[in-house]
Amino acid sequence: MATGRERSAEVLTPLELEIMQALWAGGPGAVAEVRSRLAGPLAYTTVQTMLTVLLRKKKVRRRLSGRAFVYEPEISREGAMGGALADLVRRMFGGSGEALLMSLIDTRQITAEEIARAAKLLAESDGEEGG
Repeated sequence: MATGRERSAEVLTPLELEIMQALWAGGPGAVAEVRSRLAGPLAYTTVQTMLTVLLRKKKVRRRLSGRAFVYEPEISREGAMGGALADLVRRMFGGSGEALLMSLIDTRQITAEEIARAAKLLAESDGEEGG
């Protein structure tokens, strides 16, 4: 079982996610480039610090280009989404995907059409694994 410290390395904070989204959408970039892609005004040093944190967490990698480091995602958007969703299910729903689904239904955050589409995808996925 993951400790709190290990879990914090898996899940992105809101600011880390914003920076990762800038990298996923705009491709690799130096600190100044990444900073220019962000919605809100952040200090250069804040973005630099966050990229260093993401590097330490192995969420980005960097290479030297001239005199600046260029950062690029080490994880995919799908990988980050999967980690965040697994953490949410574990923390909020006791590890039960069914409890998450029932909560989405109870709070009307998913429609019958979306459930039908998901069921079709699941059935197709199960068919591919068995065949």
